[in-house]
Amino acid sequence: MASESSARPLLEELDRAECLRLIAPGGIGRVAYDDGEGPTVVPVNYAVDGESVIFRTSVSGRLNRSLLTAVTGGDVRAAFEVDHIEETSRQGWSVLLRGGAHRLSDEERDKAVRVDPWPGGEREAWFRLAATEVSGRRLGEP
Repeated sequence: MASESSARPLLEELDRAECLRLIAPGGIGRVAYDDGEGPTVVPVNYAVDGESVIFRTSVSGRLNRSLLTAVTGGDVRAAFEVDHIEETSRQGWSVLLRGGAHRLSDEERDKAVRVDPWPGGEREAWFRLAATEVSGRRLGEP
């Protein structure tokens, strides 16, 4: 009879290329940042552009206000997480990008990949999070 631990899925570290491949289709991810009151995580629709993610939010929203910087072209430290989990099989993957986020200028926005937010309403604040660190893990077959 197999031991309990041998029947459990194995956890493996993913390299940068595999992480970027997994998130390439876009969809839903979570932006993590400090909103001045502490760590905050917000789900957003996103698209991948090279080694960056593009996402949109409301101009009047907390995410926009928190990621703005007074320094033109300056970045705000943030993280972005995407995962896919199959609860029944207890398998899946998780990818984390860390780097600087900045609001796109009109010129940058015109050249950026398209992101179609699911929620209605205005989502005119476009951001790019350029990944300086990419890590991921996969939970799979033993």
